Amino acid sequence: MRPVSVWQWSPRGLLLCLLCSLCLGSPSPSTDPEKRAGSQGLRFRLAGFPRKPYEGRVEIQRAGEWGTICDDDFTLQAAHVLCRELGFTEATGWTHSAKYGPGTGRIWLDNLSCRGTEQSVTECASRGWGNSDCTHDEDAGVICKDQRLPGFSDSNVIEVEHHLQVEEVRIRPAVGWGRRPLPVTEGLVEVRLPDGWSQVCDKGWSAHNSHVVCGMLGFPSEKRVNAAFYRLLAQRQQHSFGLHGVTCVGTEAHLSLCSLEFYRANDTTRCPGGAPAVVSCVPGPLYAPSSGQKKQQQSKPQGEGRVRLKGGAHPGEGRVEVLKASTWGTVCDRKWDLHAASVVCRELGFGSAREALSGARMGQGMGAIHLSEVRCSGQELSLWKCPHKNITAEDCSHSQDAGVRCNLPYTGVETRIRLSGGRSQHEGRVEVQIGGPGSLRWGLICGDDWGTLEAMVACRQLGLGYANHGLQETWYWDSGNITEVVMSGVHCTGTELSLDQCTHHGTHLTCKRTGTRFTAGVICSETASDLLLHSALVQETAYIEDRPLHMLYCAAEENCLASSARSANWPYGHRRLLRFSSQIHNLGRADFRPKAGRHSWVWHECHGHYHSMDIFTHYDILTPNGTKVAEGHKASFCLEDTECQEDVSKRYECANFGEQGITVGCWDLYRHDIDCQWIDITDVKPGNYILQVVINPNFEVAESDFTNNAMKCNCKYDGHRIWVHNCHIGDAFSEEANRRFERYPGQTSNQII
Repeated sequence: MRPVSVWQWSPRGLLLCLLCSLCLGSPSPSTDPEKRAGSQGLRFRLAGFPRKPYEGRVEIQRAGEWGTICDDDFTLQAAHVLCRELGFTEATGWTHSAKYGPGTGRIWLDNLSCRGTEQSVTECASRGWGNSDCTHDEDAGVICKDQRLPGFSDSNVIEVEHHLQVEEVRIRPAVGWGRRPLPVTEGLVEVRLPDGWSQVCDKGWSAHNSHVVCGMLGFPSEKRVNAAFYRLLAQRQQHSFGLHGVTCVGTEAHLSLCSLEFYRANDTTRCPGGAPAVVSCVPGPLYAPSSGQKKQQQSKPQGEGRVRLKGGAHPGEGRVEVLKASTWGTVCDRKWDLHAASVVCRELGFGSAREALSGARMGQGMGAIHLSEVRCSGQELSLWKCPHKNITAEDCSHSQDAGVRCNLPYTGVETRIRLSGGRSQHEGRVEVQIGGPGSLRWGLICGDDWGTLEAMVACRQLGLGYANHGLQETWYWDSGNITEVVMSGVHCTGTELSLDQCTHHGTHLTCKRTGTRFTAGVICSETASDLLLHSALVQETAYIEDRPLHMLYCAAEENCLASSARSANWPYGHRRLLRFSSQIHNLGRADFRPKAGRHSWVWHECHGHYHSMDIFTHYDILTPNGTKVAEGHKASFCLEDTECQEDVSKRYECANFGEQGITVGCWDLYRHDIDCQWIDITDVKPGNYILQVVINPNFEVAESDFTNNAMKCNCKYDGHRIWVHNCHIGDAFSEEANRRFERYPGQTSNQII
C-alpha cells in the first residue's frame, strides 16, 4: 500500500482534493503531529514546549532514529517545504536557537537550502544526512499556517492501493458548460488523471458512488437523475473515458478511497454499451438556488439533537457543539475521526469532512462537554445517532474539544470582490464587480455606515476569515485607476456569504461623503476574539442596594444613574440599584483589544481610570414585550486579565496606564461592588421583567461570534426584593426552551399577585 495525502484545492476551487505521494500519519502520544513519508522512509513531527499544534521544533526520523535540523542558513523557504511535509499548507515563520527547547539524538540536516517549491525536503541542498557541526542549542523550528492540506486528519491516513490516483473531481454540465449558475449541482462526473480530465464509465455506478462525489464537492446528499436523457445525449457527444469499476461504500472521504479500476493505455474499446456517469447533488440551505428553498430547508424542525459550529474563520469549519437538555456543549476529541466529522458536516448542510480537528484547534468551549468517544460509521444522519459515551468533568477538558473543516461547494463569490492599495493581501480598499456579461466593471463602495458587520461579510467573501476593522476612510490606500463608487447603503447582518446578499441601495446611489477618500476598506484576519458572559454568576450575585446620593457623585458624573437623578434633592435621599457581578471570558482565538489606541483613551479623574471604549456593555430592564424601563451601561474603564486558565499567562493590566484587553483563555471580572456595575431601578414599578446584558453592543470590536453576546434573565420585583433566575446566553437555549422562557408563570402580567 502506498500512502498519500490530499493537497490544496484547484485554482477554480472546483472543490477538490489533490493527492500526493506522501502520507500524513497519526501523532505519537508525546509529539504531535507526525507524518510518514513513503519512498524516502522518512517521518516528520513537531516537538518542544511551549507550542501550539502547528508550531514546534522540527524532528525527522531516518533509519529508525529521530533527529533535528540545524538553524544554519535556515530560511522561510525551507520552512514552507517542512510545513507541507507535516501536512500544513504553508509556513508563516521559523525559529532558531532551539526556541522550543533542544532536541536529542542526531542532527540530521545542516545548512539546509530550499527554494520553497520542492515536494520533499530530500530535494533541498544540505551538507548531507547526519553531517553537521551544530549542537542542539541551534535546533530549528517552524510556525505553520493553521490550515491542513485538504483531507488531512491527525487520526486518519488516506491510503490507496493503486499506482494511478484521482487527483481532482468535478461535475461538468452536459449542456451549457460555462453558462450555468454556480454552484454546479448536476452533470457528468469527471476525474483528473495525470494525462488530463476524463469521464467515468457508468457501468456499475451506484448511489453510494454519487454520495461520495457529492460530499467531496460540498453537497450533503445526492438525488436520482434522468438517466434516459443523459444516455440519449451521450450518443451525440465524444467522450474520453479514463476510469471504470468504481465501487464505494458511501462513507469514504475521497473517491480515491473507493475501489477503482483504470483503463490501460492500450485499451481500444472503452465503456462498451455504457455512458458517462452522471450525478445530481442536493445543495445545503446556505447554497440553495432560491430563497424559497433556503427558507424551507431552514424552517425544518431539528429537535433536540442539534449541532452547530463555533469559532471557525470560514463557512463549514469550527468547534463542534451539540444541544442536550436545552444546553449547548462540546465534544471530546477522543476517537474523533473523519467519519464522525463527515456526519456533522452533512447534518449541517455541507459536504463530507476534509479534516477532523482535535486539541481545541478551533478554540476552547465553555461549560458542558456532552459527548466522548463518538464512533460513527459515516452513514448516520445525525451525530446523536452515532454510538458515544456520556462524559463527566474528570474524563475530558476543553483543551480536547473536537472540530471540523467541511468540503464546500464552489460558488465563485470570491471572483467578484478584491482589495487594493493595502500593505498585504489581508487589507485594502474594497472593490466589487457589477454588471452583466459584456458590461462588467469594478468599482468602490461608499464608506457611509460601513462597519464591522459589513467588513465581516467582505472578508468572508474574500476567503480571508474575519474582519479586524471596517474602515470608512481609506485615503491612505491608493486605489489605482478605480475611482467610481458603484455601491452604497450596504447593511449586513454579518452572516451573509457575499455582499450581494446584504441590503444596499439599487442603481440610485446615495453617498453623503463623496470621493475615493471616503470609500470602504477592511483589514482581515484568520482569528478573532469571542466574548462570553458567565451568566450563572449574574444570577448568583444579583441584589438590591439603596445607595445614598452623597456617595454617587462620581457615578452621576459618568452618567451611570437614571435621568430622574438629575432632579433629585442632592445630597439627600438615595437611589435603588440592581447590582450584580459580571465575569466576561474570551473564548476566541485572538485577544480582545479596544478599537481605539491608547492615545485616544479618556482619563476620568473622579474614579481615577481610563475609558478605552465608549460603551463596552449595555444593562437593561425590559418588560415581557421588550419595552425598556431602565438601563445602565459600562464603559470599559479597565479591560484587563483578572484570572486565566492554568496554562495561560496574564497579558493585560490597567495599572500605570498599562495595555487593556482580555487574553484568549482569560476573563475580566467586574465585581458587584464596583461603581456603575448596576442598573438604577429607582423608577421601576413592581412586576415581572427581563434583565438583559449585551457585551460589545455596537460591534466596535470584531468577534468570531456575536450571537452569544446577549444574556437574559427572568426578574420578579415586588418593590422591596428582586428575584433573578433562569439566566442564559441568548443562543444557549433551543427555540422551544426560549419559548418556555418567554411564557414563565406570571410574566404576562406586571401586577403583583
